[in-house]
Amino acid sequence: MMRSRYTAFVLGRTDHLWRTWHPRTRPMSVEASDVEWTGLTVVDVVAGGEGDDDGVVEFEARYTGAEGPNVMRERSRFERRGGRWTYVAGSDPASD
Repeated sequence: MMRSRYTAFVLGRTDHLWRTWHPRTRPMSVEASDVEWTGLTVVDVVAGGEGDDDGVVEFEARYTGAEGPNVMRERSRFERRGGRWTYVAGSDPASD
């Protein structure tokens, strides 16, 4: 799920981002980013396997924006809903 959402950010596929966002935390609309996404590294995965109903993925996403190259790091929580994984929320791993 993390990789498909990253790809949707790269391609500007806000429809996929919206559909894969948990309804409890999903915004009314999802806007495309104005940065160029340049790479994704999954740092850690906790649960989220075939028999799990939730999981956590920590990742680094590299991008280039108006200020130049940068890295976004996040711990994303996912829940299985109706048999499909959905993004619940993310947090800065430095503050966890």
